[in-house]
Amino acid sequence: MKNRTKITLSKVNTIMSSNNKPVTQSKPLVGVSACTRQLGIHPFHVAGHKYIAGVVAGSDVLPVIIPSLGEELDVHATLARLDGLLLTGSYSMVQPHLYGAQSSVDPAELDLGRDATTLPLIREAIASGVPILSVCRGFQEMNVAFGGSLHQRLHEVDGYQEHREDKELTIDQQYAVAHPVIIQAGGVLESLVGSGAQMVNSLHTQGVDRLGDGLRVEAIAEDGLVEAFSVEGAPAFSLAVQWHPEWKVAEHPFYQAIFKAFGDACRQRIHEKTRG
Repeated sequence: MKNRTKITLSKVNTIMSSNNKPVTQSKPLVGVSACTRQLGIHPFHVAGHKYIAGVVAGSDVLPVIIPSLGEELDVHATLARLDGLLLTGSYSMVQPHLYGAQSSVDPAELDLGRDATTLPLIREAIASGVPILSVCRGFQEMNVAFGGSLHQRLHEVDGYQEHREDKELTIDQQYAVAHPVIIQAGGVLESLVGSGAQMVNSLHTQGVDRLGDGLRVEAIAEDGLVEAFSVEGAPAFSLAVQWHPEWKVAEHPFYQAIFKAFGDACRQRIHEKTRG
Protein backbone atom coordinates (compact mmCIF):
# COMPACT_ATOMS: atom_id res chain seq x y z
CA MET A 1 0.00 0.00 0.00
CA LYS A 2 1.42 3.38 -0.97
CA ASN A 3 2.51 5.87 1.65
CA ARG A 4 1.93 3.37 4.46
CA THR A 5 3.56 4.28 7.77
CA LYS A 6 5.00 1.12 9.28
CA ILE A 7 5.72 0.45 12.95
CA THR A 8 8.44 -2.11 13.54
CA LEU A 9 7.71 -4.36 16.51
CA SER A 10 10.51 -6.18 18.28
CA LYS A 11 10.28 -9.74 19.55
CA VAL A 12 8.56 -8.46 22.70
CA ASN A 13 6.17 -6.15 20.84
CA THR A 14 8.03 -3.01 21.90
CA ILE A 15 6.79 0.36 20.63
CA MET A 16 7.93 3.88 21.41
CA SER A 17 6.07 6.10 23.84
CA SER A 18 5.54 9.84 23.41
CA ASN A 19 8.77 10.56 25.29
CA ASN A 20 10.70 8.21 22.97
CA LYS A 21 11.18 5.50 25.60
CA PRO A 22 10.38 1.87 24.77
CA VAL A 23 7.08 0.54 26.07
CA THR A 24 6.46 -3.20 26.28
CA GLN A 25 3.11 -4.37 24.89
CA SER A 26 1.97 -6.73 27.67
CA LYS A 27 -1.33 -7.82 26.13
CA PRO A 28 -1.72 -9.68 22.85
CA LEU A 29 -2.62 -7.53 19.86
CA VAL A 30 -5.70 -8.96 18.13
CA GLY A 31 -6.87 -7.77 14.74
CA VAL A 32 -10.65 -7.39 14.43
CA SER A 33 -12.20 -7.46 10.96
CA ALA A 34 -14.15 -4.40 9.85
CA CYS A 35 -17.14 -3.96 7.57
CA THR A 36 -17.53 -1.07 5.16
CA ARG A 37 -20.47 1.23 5.77
CA GLN A 38 -21.71 4.38 4.08
CA LEU A 39 -22.45 6.92 6.82
CA GLY A 40 -23.74 10.10 5.32
CA ILE A 41 -21.62 11.00 2.30
CA HIS A 42 -18.51 9.13 3.46
CA PRO A 43 -17.54 5.43 3.59
CA PHE A 44 -16.38 4.12 6.97
CA HIS A 45 -14.64 1.01 8.29
CA VAL A 46 -16.60 -0.24 11.31
CA ALA A 47 -16.56 -3.10 13.82
CA GLY A 48 -19.40 -3.83 16.23
CA HIS A 49 -18.89 -2.82 19.84
CA LYS A 50 -20.03 -6.22 21.12
CA TYR A 51 -17.08 -7.92 19.41
CA ILE A 52 -14.60 -5.41 20.81
CA ALA A 53 -16.11 -5.67 24.30
CA GLY A 54 -16.39 -9.46 24.07
CA VAL A 55 -12.78 -10.10 23.12
CA VAL A 56 -11.52 -7.64 25.75
CA ALA A 57 -13.62 -9.21 28.51
CA GLY A 58 -13.26 -12.81 27.41
CA SER A 59 -9.69 -12.95 26.10
CA ASP A 60 -7.92 -10.07 27.91
CA VAL A 61 -6.32 -8.73 24.73
CA LEU A 62 -5.84 -5.40 23.00
CA PRO A 63 -8.06 -5.20 19.88
CA VAL A 64 -7.18 -3.21 16.77
CA ILE A 65 -9.55 -2.82 13.83
CA ILE A 66 -8.33 -4.04 10.45
CA PRO A 67 -9.75 -1.86 7.66
CA SER A 68 -11.36 -3.58 4.68
CA LEU A 69 -8.82 -2.40 2.13
CA GLY A 70 -8.72 -5.50 -0.06
CA GLU A 71 -5.57 -5.71 -2.16
CA GLU A 72 -4.27 -2.49 -0.61
CA LEU A 73 -3.79 -4.27 2.71
CA ASP A 74 -0.40 -5.91 3.14
CA VAL A 75 -1.68 -9.16 4.62
CA HIS A 76 1.70 -10.64 5.49
CA ALA A 77 2.96 -7.48 7.22
CA THR A 78 -0.34 -7.02 9.06
CA LEU A 79 -0.37 -10.54 10.49
CA ALA A 80 3.31 -10.31 11.43
CA ARG A 81 2.32 -7.55 13.87
CA LEU A 82 -0.66 -9.40 15.32
CA ASP A 83 -0.99 -12.10 17.96
CA GLY A 84 -4.50 -13.15 16.95
CA LEU A 85 -7.32 -12.54 14.49
CA LEU A 86 -11.03 -12.16 15.29
CA LEU A 87 -13.46 -12.31 12.37
CA THR A 88 -16.72 -10.67 13.32
CA GLY A 89 -20.32 -11.21 12.36
CA SER A 90 -22.15 -8.79 10.08
CA TYR A 91 -25.47 -8.14 8.41
CA SER A 92 -23.69 -8.44 5.06
CA MET A 93 -23.29 -11.69 3.12
CA VAL A 94 -20.30 -13.29 1.40
CA GLN A 95 -20.52 -12.89 -2.38
CA PRO A 96 -22.02 -16.14 -3.75
CA HIS A 97 -19.77 -16.20 -6.81
CA LEU A 98 -16.84 -16.74 -4.44
CA TYR A 99 -18.20 -20.23 -3.76
CA GLY A 100 -19.43 -20.88 -7.30
CA ALA A 101 -23.11 -20.06 -6.83
CA GLN A 102 -25.61 -17.80 -8.51
CA SER A 103 -26.64 -14.98 -6.22
CA SER A 104 -30.05 -14.74 -4.61
CA VAL A 105 -28.75 -12.05 -2.26
CA ASP A 106 -29.73 -8.38 -2.48
CA PRO A 107 -26.63 -6.48 -3.74
CA ALA A 108 -27.13 -4.07 -0.84
CA GLU A 109 -26.33 -6.98 1.51
CA LEU A 110 -22.87 -7.53 0.03
CA ASP A 111 -19.56 -6.10 1.25
CA LEU A 112 -16.97 -6.56 -1.49
CA GLY A 113 -14.22 -4.78 0.42
CA ARG A 114 -14.60 -7.07 3.41
CA ASP A 115 -14.57 -10.22 1.26
CA ALA A 116 -11.42 -9.06 -0.53
CA THR A 117 -9.75 -8.49 2.84
CA THR A 118 -10.83 -11.35 5.08
CA LEU A 119 -10.44 -14.32 2.75
CA PRO A 120 -6.71 -13.70 2.13
CA LEU A 121 -6.27 -12.89 5.84
CA ILE A 122 -7.79 -16.24 6.82
CA ARG A 123 -5.53 -18.27 4.54
CA GLU A 124 -2.39 -16.40 5.60
CA ALA A 125 -3.30 -16.49 9.31
CA ILE A 126 -3.66 -20.27 9.29
CA ALA A 127 -0.43 -20.74 7.32
CA SER A 128 1.45 -18.33 9.61
CA GLY A 129 0.25 -19.83 12.88
CA VAL A 130 -1.82 -16.82 13.95
CA PRO A 131 -4.65 -17.88 16.30
CA ILE A 132 -8.04 -17.22 14.73
CA LEU A 133 -11.58 -17.08 16.10
CA SER A 134 -14.37 -16.57 13.57
CA VAL A 135 -17.97 -15.65 14.44
CA CYS A 136 -21.13 -15.83 12.26
CA ARG A 137 -20.15 -14.09 8.99
CA GLY A 138 -16.55 -14.83 9.93
CA PHE A 139 -17.53 -18.52 10.23
CA GLN A 140 -19.05 -18.36 6.74
CA GLU A 141 -16.01 -16.53 5.33
CA MET A 142 -13.72 -19.17 6.77
CA ASN A 143 -15.73 -21.97 5.16
CA VAL A 144 -15.59 -20.19 1.79
CA ALA A 145 -11.85 -19.51 2.18
CA PHE A 146 -11.33 -23.28 2.39
CA GLY A 147 -13.45 -24.03 -0.68
CA GLY A 148 -16.79 -24.60 1.03
CA SER A 149 -20.21 -23.27 0.04
CA LEU A 150 -23.20 -21.73 1.79
CA HIS A 151 -26.98 -21.99 1.86
CA GLN A 152 -27.95 -18.42 0.96
CA ARG A 153 -31.43 -18.71 2.51
CA LEU A 154 -31.23 -21.46 5.07
CA HIS A 155 -34.86 -21.02 6.10
CA GLU A 156 -35.94 -22.02 2.58
CA VAL A 157 -34.01 -25.31 2.65
CA ASP A 158 -36.05 -28.36 3.67
CA GLY A 159 -35.02 -30.10 6.84
CA TYR A 160 -33.58 -27.16 8.76
CA GLN A 161 -35.18 -25.41 11.71
CA GLU A 162 -35.48 -21.62 11.92
CA HIS A 163 -32.06 -20.20 12.75
CA ARG A 164 -32.87 -16.52 12.28
CA GLU A 165 -33.63 -14.16 15.13
CA ASP A 166 -37.07 -12.62 15.59
CA LYS A 167 -36.41 -8.93 14.96
CA GLU A 168 -39.63 -8.03 16.78
CA LEU A 169 -38.05 -9.11 20.07
CA THR A 170 -35.77 -7.04 22.30
CA ILE A 171 -32.04 -7.39 21.71
CA ASP A 172 -31.62 -9.45 24.89
CA GLN A 173 -34.36 -11.79 23.72
CA GLN A 174 -32.79 -12.09 20.26
CA TYR A 175 -29.43 -13.06 21.76
CA ALA A 176 -30.85 -15.42 24.37
CA VAL A 177 -29.90 -19.10 24.03
CA ALA A 178 -32.13 -20.69 21.40
CA HIS A 179 -31.08 -24.29 20.79
CA PRO A 180 -28.42 -26.85 21.72
CA VAL A 181 -25.37 -27.78 19.70
CA ILE A 182 -23.86 -31.22 20.04
CA ILE A 183 -20.12 -31.15 20.67
CA GLN A 184 -18.21 -33.59 18.48
CA ALA A 185 -15.62 -35.95 19.94
CA GLY A 186 -11.90 -35.27 19.73
CA GLY A 187 -12.03 -31.61 18.77
CA VAL A 188 -11.19 -28.19 20.16
CA LEU A 189 -14.57 -27.67 21.81
CA GLU A 190 -14.55 -31.05 23.55
CA SER A 191 -11.13 -30.19 24.99
CA LEU A 192 -12.63 -26.99 26.43
CA VAL A 193 -16.04 -28.10 27.75
CA GLY A 194 -16.25 -31.85 27.33
CA SER A 195 -18.75 -33.89 25.33
CA GLY A 196 -22.51 -33.51 25.19
CA ALA A 197 -24.61 -30.49 24.26
CA GLN A 198 -24.30 -26.77 24.93
CA MET A 199 -26.96 -24.09 24.51
CA VAL A 200 -26.24 -21.25 22.07
CA ASN A 201 -28.02 -18.27 20.55
CA SER A 202 -29.04 -18.27 16.88
CA LEU A 203 -29.16 -15.19 14.63
CA HIS A 204 -28.13 -16.25 11.13
CA THR A 205 -29.79 -16.40 7.72
CA GLN A 206 -27.10 -18.44 5.97
CA GLY A 207 -25.31 -21.65 6.87
CA VAL A 208 -22.84 -24.24 5.68
CA ASP A 209 -23.90 -26.21 2.60
CA ARG A 210 -20.61 -27.94 1.71
CA LEU A 211 -17.89 -27.89 4.35
CA GLY A 212 -14.53 -26.61 3.15
CA ASP A 213 -11.53 -28.83 2.56
CA GLY A 214 -9.50 -29.65 5.65
CA LEU A 215 -12.13 -28.40 8.08
CA ARG A 216 -13.18 -30.52 11.06
CA VAL A 217 -16.75 -30.38 12.39
CA GLU A 218 -16.72 -29.28 16.04
CA ALA A 219 -20.45 -28.96 16.76
CA ILE A 220 -23.76 -29.55 14.99
CA ALA A 221 -27.31 -28.39 15.65
CA GLU A 222 -30.13 -30.88 16.22
CA ASP A 223 -31.16 -30.50 12.58
CA GLY A 224 -27.66 -31.52 11.41
CA LEU A 225 -26.43 -28.04 10.49
CA VAL A 226 -22.72 -27.49 11.09
CA GLU A 227 -22.45 -24.91 13.87
CA ALA A 228 -18.70 -24.94 14.54
CA PHE A 229 -15.53 -26.19 12.86
CA SER A 230 -11.76 -26.01 13.22
CA VAL A 231 -8.89 -26.39 10.76
CA GLU A 232 -7.29 -29.82 10.80
CA GLY A 233 -3.56 -29.62 11.35
CA ALA A 234 -3.52 -25.86 11.98
CA PRO A 235 -0.34 -24.82 13.82
CA ALA A 236 -2.31 -22.58 16.21
CA PHE A 237 -5.81 -22.21 17.69
CA SER A 238 -8.43 -22.12 14.94
CA LEU A 239 -12.16 -22.14 15.63
CA ALA A 240 -15.19 -20.88 13.75
CA VAL A 241 -18.66 -20.74 15.33
CA GLN A 242 -22.00 -19.85 13.78
CA TRP A 243 -23.48 -18.45 16.99
CA HIS A 244 -22.46 -15.27 18.87
CA PRO A 245 -20.28 -16.09 21.90
CA GLU A 246 -19.27 -12.43 22.24
CA TRP A 247 -22.72 -11.53 23.59
CA LYS A 248 -22.48 -11.04 27.38
CA VAL A 249 -19.58 -13.47 27.38
CA ALA A 250 -19.04 -13.25 31.14
CA GLU A 251 -22.55 -14.62 31.76
CA HIS A 252 -22.04 -17.79 29.71
CA PRO A 253 -19.38 -20.29 30.82
CA PHE A 254 -19.37 -21.96 27.38
CA TYR A 255 -18.79 -18.68 25.56
CA GLN A 256 -16.22 -17.68 28.15
CA ALA A 257 -14.26 -20.91 27.63
CA ILE A 258 -13.99 -20.18 23.92
CA PHE A 259 -12.68 -16.66 24.39
CA LYS A 260 -10.30 -17.71 27.15
CA ALA A 261 -8.78 -20.40 24.94
CA PHE A 262 -8.39 -17.87 22.14
CA GLY A 263 -6.70 -15.38 24.47
CA ASP A 264 -4.37 -18.07 25.83
CA ALA A 265 -3.38 -18.99 22.28
CA CYS A 266 -2.63 -15.33 21.51
CA ARG A 267 -0.42 -15.11 24.61
CA GLN A 268 1.34 -18.30 23.52
CA ARG A 269 2.08 -16.65 20.18
CA ILE A 270 3.76 -13.73 21.97
CA HIS A 271 5.85 -16.25 23.90
CA GLU A 272 6.85 -18.07 20.74
CA LYS A 273 7.77 -14.85 18.92
CA THR A 274 9.83 -13.71 21.89
CA ARG A 275 11.56 -17.08 22.20
CA GLY A 276 12.15 -17.24 18.46
